[in-house]
Amino acid sequence: MNKESLRAAVLAKLEDELARQTHAALDSREESISEESRAENKYDTHAQEAAYLAEGQAKLAAELAAGISAWRSFAFPSEGHYCVQLGSLVTLVAGPRTDLLLLGPSNGGLALTHDDTEITVVTPISPIGRALLGQTTGAVLPPPRKGAPAPRIAALA
Repeated sequence: MNKESLRAAVLAKLEDELARQTHAALDSREESISEESRAENKYDTHAQEAAYLAEGQAKLAAELAAGISAWRSFAFPSEGHYCVQLGSLVTLVAGPRTDLLLLGPSNGGLALTHDDTEITVVTPISPIGRALLGQTTGAVLPPPRKGAPAPRIAALA
């Protein structure tokens, strides 16, 4: 699988989300300062609530922008690498379930479909990301919960 096309898919999804968050933050800001939001009495907190919402959305937009920068600047490992590292595409098999994970620099939990394949981004700071780092094909990871099948690294790209 072409990792540069994966990077492009991740960036497209992040940029779309950044545009939505930026737009939402601007809308909330406008709401907080509009004349219609002026407090009518001491219990009317509509403008203050809109300002808090705008602040939260602006922080999320800044995090997305930082994630976009991280995805643009990191280098994928060369083909044929033998252990899991940042940029690795890992196929995990646990019982009948198969998951494809991309170890990325940020935005863990992001799910995308690429070439009709569901891929989930994980980061090195997540528990699964920490468990994967340095592992090789065939390695068995600790089960995610008691009684669950232990995931095995079936392939590494």
